[in-house]
Parts: sequence; C-alpha cells; structure tokens
Amino acid sequence: MAVDSLQPGQFSWHPEKAPAGHLVIVVSLPDQRLYAYRHGVRIAVSTCSTGKAGHGTPTGVFSILQKDKHHRSSTYNNAPMPNMNRLTWAGVALHAGELPGYPASHGCVRLPLEFSEKLFGITEIGTPVIIASAATYPRMVGHPGMILAKNKQKKFNAVAQTMKQQKKGSQQRKPSKTPNSAILISSTDQTIIVMDDGVIVSKGVMSFTEPDRPLGNHVFILSSVDLASKELRWRTIGYYNDSRREIELTELATLQRLQADETVLDEIRSRMHPGTVLVIVDEPLTADTRSTKDFIVMTNGDDA
Repeated sequence: MAVDSLQPGQFSWHPEKAPAGHLVIVVSLPDQRLYAYRHGVRIAVSTCSTGKAGHGTPTGVFSILQKDKHHRSSTYNNAPMPNMNRLTWAGVALHAGELPGYPASHGCVRLPLEFSEKLFGITEIGTPVIIASAATYPRMVGHPGMILAKNKQKKFNAVAQTMKQQKKGSQQRKPSKTPNSAILISSTDQTIIVMDDGVIVSKGVMSFTEPDRPLGNHVFILSSVDLASKELRWRTIGYYNDSRREIELTELATLQRLQADETVLDEIRSRMHPGTVLVIVDEPLTADTRSTKDFIVMTNGDDA
C-alpha cells in the first residue's frame, strides 16, 4: 500500500527489508506519519496522531529514555499508554492510542495498537527519534575519507583497521551488543558530543568553514564503510522545524565543512559501524535543551 494512501490506524511493516542494524525513527508532523529506518533502510510507516493545539508535540532530536509495555499516565487520569517509548521526562512518548486522522494528543505521538507493539519489540534505550515539521526522504551520499578530520584519507585507514578488528573479533567469539552510537554537533556552540545508548562518552570542540552560513539540520545514518573506495556511505535525512526551510546545502558539502579535535575523533573512529547516527543542528546544546541521559535539540518548548 502506498504511504500517502494509508488511512488513520493503518500502517506498513516490512522488517525483512533490513533484518539487522540500528533503528532510527522519524515523525513528520504535517504528514501525521511515523517512519522507521533500520540500517538506513525504511522498514515501516505508520499513521499517527500528534499534539493538538495548545499541547503541541515538541520538535527536535530525541533518544528513547524508557520503555514500559503497560504504562499508565501519571498526568491524565491514569490513562493507558500501551507500548510506551518515553522521549522526555516531561511526558512526551510514543505509545498506542486513538487515531482520529488529525493531531489530537496532549503532546505524545499516538500509534495504532498493533503497530506500537511491533515497534516496541525493536526499539531500545537510546534509539534516536527525530520529530520535525518536515523531513526529506533518506538518500545515499558517499564521503571520501574520515569525517571531521584534517587528513581525511589518513584517518580513514585507521577506520578500516578498526573495522577489520571488529570483524575478526566477531568471528572468534560471540559478538557483544553494539551500542546505539550518536554524534551530535551544534554550529552555535561549536561543540561535538559522542553518546552511547544516550550516555555522553566524549565531548569536544568542532569548527567549520564559512561560519556565517548555517549548517542546517541533518541526520546522517552510517550505512556502510567502502574500504575499496575509502568512503563512508551515509543515509541522510534533512529536517525542518517550521515552514521556513533553512538555506539549502547539500549533505556532502555540509560534512566537508566540519572539523573536530583529535580526542573526539579517536572516539568517533571506534564507532564507525553501520547504524552510527550523526546529527547536525544550528541550535545550541545548552542545559535548556538537554536532560539526563538523553539528547534533545528543542526548537519550541516542551509542551506536553
């Protein structure tokens, strides 16, 4: 069934398109749709219902903080919220609920019951969730060499060596769970943060060329590492938080403008595996936009 023809309560679910890999969830407010990508491949689309007037669903980049299959609301008369994936401690979450075909919630993202159960089964603490007023469909870009490095080709050789060691280790022993790794960059703060499962493991300074030009809001999902051509291949999602689209910049040009210090680069290099998420924003990463163990880039208030 075509995505545009889905009626309230309907969804498309095809996890076999990407049986393994890290998950990224995108919620488009004007479309009232939730899209799930695994290993950079879209595996599911569902209708949803987001926040009504006065209780708007906050936009930005979140990570799942808590999962509760039989959750009940502590704010709204003990209302059931089955298959709850919490996005903020203030009460915004993905969960099953009524879908009238328009925004009707108190800030949460309501989903069909059957779909919410399926999604609950594949999400993890730390799974990134992007909520935006508009988002582009992912496309593939190839970046030559190691991102954020001065000597991109030289640093890429180190990535290749890391990949070989990971592959060799997985063949010799039972592989351990790979964390949900995310790299978060703010042009305003000139800061870069590296996170595993929503926990900060490294923080440093980043710089970029043409500082008077915004970077825009982008999500890059590492799809593969091409050792032959020495390229990192990324699935990209551009997202916008109001009707005004940021200055149009190609994703590849955006990546090429960035540079980080060596300490952070060492942490990033060890996390260059399929599913790693790179988020670029023009908003600051202050205490007002982040809370414990999550990464949130708010562009309007937390209204839930």
